[in-house]
Amino acid sequence: MSCGEIGDATTPTLALSPCHDSEISMNIRTALREAIVRLESDSVPSAALAAELLLLHVTKRDRTWIYAHPEAPLSSDQWQNYFALVARRAAGTPVQYLTGVQEFWGLEFEVTPDVLIPRPETEHVVEVALARMSERASKKLRVADVGTGSGCLAVALATEFLQAQIVATDISSPALRVACRNAEKNRVSTRIDFLECNLLDTFAREGASREADSAPRSRIEFDLIVSNPPYVALADAASLPREVREHEPHLALFAGESGLDVYSPLVRQAEDLLAARGVLVLELGYKAADHVRALLAPPHWRDVGITNDFAGIARVASAIRTSTAQRG
Repeated sequence: MSCGEIGDATTPTLALSPCHDSEISMNIRTALREAIVRLESDSVPSAALAAELLLLHVTKRDRTWIYAHPEAPLSSDQWQNYFALVARRAAGTPVQYLTGVQEFWGLEFEVTPDVLIPRPETEHVVEVALARMSERASKKLRVADVGTGSGCLAVALATEFLQAQIVATDISSPALRVACRNAEKNRVSTRIDFLECNLLDTFAREGASREADSAPRSRIEFDLIVSNPPYVALADAASLPREVREHEPHLALFAGESGLDVYSPLVRQAEDLLAARGVLVLELGYKAADHVRALLAPPHWRDVGITNDFAGIARVASAIRTSTAQRG
């Protein structure tokens, strides 16, 4: 998919808040205070932070400025837009979908309801990949990011592996358009190819075609495959925060009744498509570690590792593809 062929996202129209008359003036301190009260009354988590982030977004100022200028007036358009956003946050829409941005790996990413919001925990995937590939980081690596969503993993890895060529796949074409824009924003689009397919099906089919073809052709092999796949169990949907359950794309969240449906086919494709000594790095869902560890078994895999996040939860599985096991 060529980034040059991707159109811009449409900016949603904001409804005006009925809370204030358009002739009333309001300063930053008052607006922030009212927004916090509104969000707290609706039991919004981290209400003060949400109110602050939305105010920064509307005013296009940084945090230092708004706290240094609490008496600065908001224009009529600014406070009406602000309280429209506050109302949407109170109704459950995540802040990131309202501001359209989220930071990941020190980089800014566009986010829309077509993609999952990048989480800090997913940065552990990048950390593990860097650690596993440390001796080869300067080489011309071939990397695959499976289920790229916003493109956060592919883009972050492109900024770290400066000689790498990366393939980023997703089953959602709207998600790929967002990922493509993020690659352009972070100036790595020339090294990331975006491909609409399920998992790595396109490459798996190409491999099968070569095996059936008597003419010798080079095999597509990756040095590194990473993925933050869908891993939420359908049975757990009701227990998710409403911000996640009602607003984030279910295609990127859920993986069958157990939440484990994606791991087995993905590991199997990685067995076929990784080069010898190639590395697989997967984000883990709740209680998925034992299941994934069992999939990463000899003779195809060695040096299996499970990395915990800062909360002590098993978050990332990684392994090295052996050089001796036969594919097939």
